[in-house]
Amino acid sequence: MAATSNKLSGKWNMKVTDTKIPDVKIIEPAVFEDERGFFFESFNQKNFEKAIGHSIDFVQDNHSKSSKGVLRGLHYQLPPHAQGKLVRVVRGAIYDVALDIRRSSPSFRQWVANELNEYKKNQVWIPEGFAHGFFTLTDYADVIYKATEYYSPKHERTILWSDPDISIDWPILSKPILSQKDKMGILLQRSDLYS
Repeated sequence: MAATSNKLSGKWNMKVTDTKIPDVKIIEPAVFEDERGFFFESFNQKNFEKAIGHSIDFVQDNHSKSSKGVLRGLHYQLPPHAQGKLVRVVRGAIYDVALDIRRSSPSFRQWVANELNEYKKNQVWIPEGFAHGFFTLTDYADVIYKATEYYSPKHERTILWSDPDISIDWPILSKPILSQKDKMGILLQRSDLYS
């Protein structure tokens, strides 16, 4: 998984690791624990911008709760309302997937997956140009994420989670629990994508 890794300076530092698609990054905060509990800095604008190499504005925070076996995705929004997402789990665990849908990208049609959970307190940065989805591994999972654009139903698209041309290796033993929207997802080759 790790291509590069670096620690950012400051008292409240974080470890940033490139995935096999370097634009997608895993962020692990420094967690301070003792008999009282724990403390960590879940977001720091300055350090985050250093990690991704450019400035960013988050405009919306979202929170979802899912039962075990729920699969959400693969969702994205088209420009000019494309969303970058900073995703983390506050309770439970998920198998999180980012799919590169940028036609001009050398990693077009490739995907990366990471387990995000409440114990590691890890996060994943998924920039614009990726479809995103996750599968709930625990009895429930509370997922929160920051988005760089407001939700726009007119620009939202869904790629079928089980598209055989993508072949995502979901950790599923039986049929996942899906919303009607996700059941109606379309194949990548028929989707509106980024140039």
